[in-house]
Amino acid sequence: MSPGYTPSTKTRLVGQPLIYAMTVFISLGVFLFGYDQGVMSGIITGPYFKKYFDDPGAGELGLMVSVLEIGALITSLAAGRIGDAIGRKGTLFSGAVVFTVGGAIQTFTGGIPSMVVGRFISGFGVGLLSTIVPIYQSEISPPNHRGALACMEFTGNIFGYASSVWIDYFSSFIESDWSWRIPLFIQCVIGAILAAGSLAMPESPRWLIDHDRDVDGMQVIADLHGGDLEDASAKAEFREIKDRVNFDASRASGEARSYKVMWERYKRRVLLAMSSQAFAQLNGINVISYYAPRVFEEAGWVGRDAILMTGINAVIYLLATIPTWVLVDRWGRRVILLSGAVVMAIALGATGYFMAIDVPVTPRAVVGCVIIYNAFFGYSWGPIPWLYPPEIMPLTVRAKGVSLSTATNWFFNFIVGLVTPYLQEAIEWRLYPMHGFFCVCSFVVVYFLYPETMGVPLEEMDAVFGEDELQEYYENQGSEQAILVGSTHSRRSATHRLPDPSFLQVAREWLSGVIRKNRDRLAYEPIRGDE
Repeated sequence: MSPGYTPSTKTRLVGQPLIYAMTVFISLGVFLFGYDQGVMSGIITGPYFKKYFDDPGAGELGLMVSVLEIGALITSLAAGRIGDAIGRKGTLFSGAVVFTVGGAIQTFTGGIPSMVVGRFISGFGVGLLSTIVPIYQSEISPPNHRGALACMEFTGNIFGYASSVWIDYFSSFIESDWSWRIPLFIQCVIGAILAAGSLAMPESPRWLIDHDRDVDGMQVIADLHGGDLEDASAKAEFREIKDRVNFDASRASGEARSYKVMWERYKRRVLLAMSSQAFAQLNGINVISYYAPRVFEEAGWVGRDAILMTGINAVIYLLATIPTWVLVDRWGRRVILLSGAVVMAIALGATGYFMAIDVPVTPRAVVGCVIIYNAFFGYSWGPIPWLYPPEIMPLTVRAKGVSLSTATNWFFNFIVGLVTPYLQEAIEWRLYPMHGFFCVCSFVVVYFLYPETMGVPLEEMDAVFGEDELQEYYENQGSEQAILVGSTHSRRSATHRLPDPSFLQVAREWLSGVIRKNRDRLAYEPIRGDE
């Protein structure tokens, strides 16, 4: 079982201060895998690193960089069961410990084999952390701030990446092997802090209630609402979560939580969750994250200057994640993904163009294009694919569904990290328009297939997908609860089932009006809005 939680009477923080404090702290989890993704990009170009590892080739570099994704892929698949068995905070603690052990092996490596082993073990920790942190965040966040809090969490990831780049840069002035060992050691320190601090954090109330620990679950909910056990909104949230748990329990036994049943019942949601993470990688971010100094070297920046340009790019990347804190719960998920895909595709195409023509302005132009690309990725396809999967998956299979989406992330992460060194040599500038094409594909998929989830409570996500089974269950029971849940649920569904982006809505209404006025002359039926 997950370690116990100290009740609110012994906790100084309650309400929003508690939520924000938890968000900041669990962001250390995403800080770690952001740091680990970026730390290798700077040290692999350093002279002492190259000398120590006997000037490794593209294959050896690709293996050292990408083997972390193999470990992350394995544990992200297992994290669903682990998260359901030992709790969200227990999984967070385990991931931090494993990551720290792997970081220590990397720091004191004696050669390529032990470096690969260390990266592989750290990958185990990253897989656990990258799966459980979004779940934990979504389950403690109020619906109207869930997007903003998740995007703050992603900013922690990019802060980790940016920190690793600048630590690489300043460490490059050290005239010894410590120029690359120190950046690797720092991740161990942060991992140890996360492991120790996770023991003082509350467990997810939804996990507690789902495991029949109603008293503990109600206590956490009360703390998140301000600390009053008699608070009406806290009681209402507890009742809604408990109703959902009882409903899921009424349909089937433990088999209902299996991957097989999840796939049969929620196939569309699983595929959408997986596609969001797949496109996050295919859209080209790790070409920049892992190999940014090499990209800038290709463009004409040499040695330490390439790392400096990477550091400047990382700062802008970090700052670009901040506007999404506000926009995600105002514009919604769809608009942000669609607009990001457009600009990223243009920026990648321009990067390839300037590399192809290779003129004096190319180095500065490539830096500009990469910065624009990274900024719009940080605003869109960076945070949203970590927010979307835990939003759309139901409680009984949330950990398993998110584990599949996260495994998809690490699978494509591994593929991109492994083949990028070869593609940089084989197809050169064409690599960047290739990823631009995937940006176009992601635009099409989001436009036609992704529903909006902004502001919808997790327990009411069925209505977004036309699977309003909870209300039907109570109606079939013929209980008074049907009236209570039905009235509340219908009001919330009407409030939260949001229309498509405004320009699409206007176009649809205009077209509907034209057809209605001309229905006698047209052979088509009037177009109706989404039911």
